[in-house]
Amino acid sequence: MQATFTDEVDAIDKAIAERIGREKHRIWFRNSTRLRLVEDTLTIAVPNRFIGTWVENHFMADIAAAARHVTGAERKIAFSIDPTLAAPSESAPAGDAGALRQRRQETMQTRVRKEAASTGGRLKLSLDTFVVGAKNELAYNAARALIQEESSPFNPLFVHGGYGVGKTHLLQGVCNAIADRRPGARWLYVSAEDFANQYVMALKTKKLDAFRRRFRQVDLLAIDDIHFLSNKNAMQEEFLHTFNTIDLAGKQVVLASDAHPKMIGQLCERLVNRFVSGMVVKMDPPDFEMRCRICRQRAQQLKKDIPDAVIRYVAENVPSNVRELEGALLKLVAFASLGQERITLAVARNVLADHISRTDPIVHISEIESTVASFFGVTAADIHSARKDRTVSLARSFCMHLARRFTKMSYPEIGRLMGGKNHATVILANRKVEDLVQRNAQICWHGPQGNRVARAKDVLEGFLANLS
Repeated sequence: MQATFTDEVDAIDKAIAERIGREKHRIWFRNSTRLRLVEDTLTIAVPNRFIGTWVENHFMADIAAAARHVTGAERKIAFSIDPTLAAPSESAPAGDAGALRQRRQETMQTRVRKEAASTGGRLKLSLDTFVVGAKNELAYNAARALIQEESSPFNPLFVHGGYGVGKTHLLQGVCNAIADRRPGARWLYVSAEDFANQYVMALKTKKLDAFRRRFRQVDLLAIDDIHFLSNKNAMQEEFLHTFNTIDLAGKQVVLASDAHPKMIGQLCERLVNRFVSGMVVKMDPPDFEMRCRICRQRAQQLKKDIPDAVIRYVAENVPSNVRELEGALLKLVAFASLGQERITLAVARNVLADHISRTDPIVHISEIESTVASFFGVTAADIHSARKDRTVSLARSFCMHLARRFTKMSYPEIGRLMGGKNHATVILANRKVEDLVQRNAQICWHGPQGNRVARAKDVLEGFLANLS
């Protein structure tokens, strides 16, 4: 019986790793948790309250799904504190010594790879391939100004906008340009999630000094998706001190987010004030002429001669963002190459019919988010965050339901667009809203004017009227 329990626990652990990814599993589970299955409860031992809260807030759904998949039944999830998990024991049994050395070696190799990727060779995207137009010209000019000046006139440069408008391209381009213009400069490009993961790893391994030296002793720190720090107070505090140290040294910080600093939910006031004290620039989706230029540039990179009529057809029918635009063009080029056909307007219409119908909904997901967020008194960044309070959960569920209703996007696509949620979360959100509406249940939330109550059918009908 005990062997069966052990096998089940190992299988649950492997299932969690498959769901969240090997790297996150290594950081949060392999060296920091111990699973135990007793009757109908899966107990997760953690070294301290901080790790337990993080795991519960970010991986609870994945843990429950993994346990359900392995055991075939719903399991209660409980957490317990076990201080012996705080750090690998130096006096580990001889049988564990090899595994301990291997873990240390893997950690060191990962750290070296991250250092090389962020401060060594060139990043993938450069300003040479950044298409400038009316929708992003101010952000581009601000980036050029901080590259050309030893001491930037503004700090930080904070760019924000929807997905696929070129924020990551701009940040990586700035890093590459700094490396070219000032070969001796130290720069660092990471996502806010990577910053958070490295901070937690430094806490666990008691290497905060090394972490702080790495992030604070740079000439340029570029952090993507800074809204990820929403609702993470300890990490916000650490980043605030990091920012202040860099700023006082006269160095530069460049940040990207999906929302304006004042629209990022659960961001401390001190960070908001620091962000808006620099230059905050919005990047909008490209207009028609800009989309044409992006298509021409991409066609040139693919070494394909695409008629201007086809370029204009693609640009006109895929208006939402650069990624979908490039995806449509790549699909067209691939089809023509495999079938050894010339790219004509008729071929484009035939090949891209399904792609266009899926990427050009009657109502765009940004409109849905804006409408729902305004009604519930939250922000789009709240909907994209990991927050699980009643108001944000309701808003997120209605957004996902309306996205399925008004667009032809799949569950995984909706999840990715709403803060990287998995498809199961979207399915459950849809079922939740359908159940509320079917029962015409009374829903409660806390808005800017205080506690609110309404019937589910009335709420949904209001959204449908606004979006139709």
